[in-house]
Parts: sequence; structure tokens; C-alpha cells
Amino acid sequence: MQFVCDAPPKAWFRIETEGEAALESRAMNHAVEKFFKQYYEQAARSYVPPRAAPYIEQNIGLKAHIQRVMPLFLTLRDAEGKALVTAMLPPLGKDERSFKPIIVGVDNSDPYPEHGEAIRTLGKHYGLTLDPARCFPYRR
Repeated sequence: MQFVCDAPPKAWFRIETEGEAALESRAMNHAVEKFFKQYYEQAARSYVPPRAAPYIEQNIGLKAHIQRVMPLFLTLRDAEGKALVTAMLPPLGKDERSFKPIIVGVDNSDPYPEHGEAIRTLGKHYGLTLDPARCFPYRR
């Protein structure tokens, strides 16, 4: 995981691997692993290696390409490292009208009552408005 920003006394981290996504799914009891894998594979398929590169170097830019084009998967952690909130934001944090951010708590619960300030901090970090009406998909 890669540190993204502080939201005292918590911090946001970027989920970078399928293994980290699997751990997040288990800790939070939701399906982030499935979505991470789906978007990762889609991004990998869209990679076009440079023509001039020798065969052995064809995939040197693959990881950077994947991180550039797939959505950001993030986790909010407390001081002990416990997972509190999972977020899926547009690629590179850019506000794309065709991409709906998703932010959920444990068991797909609404994280806004308890972690709203940390979510707003994440939004500020990426220049996004992460309001519950747009980002929490299970509103009743």
C-alpha cells in the first residue's frame, strides 16, 4: 500500500496489488477484490507496448500504465492499521462525469456518519466532492 494523505488520527492509503485488495475485502467484508481484479485486467489489456522497445522490455511501462488508467482503490486506516473505509475513485483522482466514486464501510455500511471528515479530507486531496448522495451506493 502507498500512503496518500493524513486525515488525523487516521490515514488514507492506495491499494496497489490484488493481494492488498483481497486483504481489504476480508477485513471489510465486501467485494473490493472483485472490482480491483476486474479493473486491473481491463487496464492491462489496454496496454500497448512501445514498438521500438526490444521484446524483453515490452512490459516495462505496464505497471505505470495500469496505475494511470484504472480507478484508484483506497483504504482508510486507523493508527493500529485497522481498515475503516474503502473508496474507489476515478483514475488518477480526476473528476470524470462518467465515473461514479464508491465509498463504503464495513459490510457495505454507510461510512459517512463516523468517517465523514476523513472522506472530505480525501476529496480535498484529489480535488473531488465526495458527498454521500453521489458516493454511497446503498442509500435507502
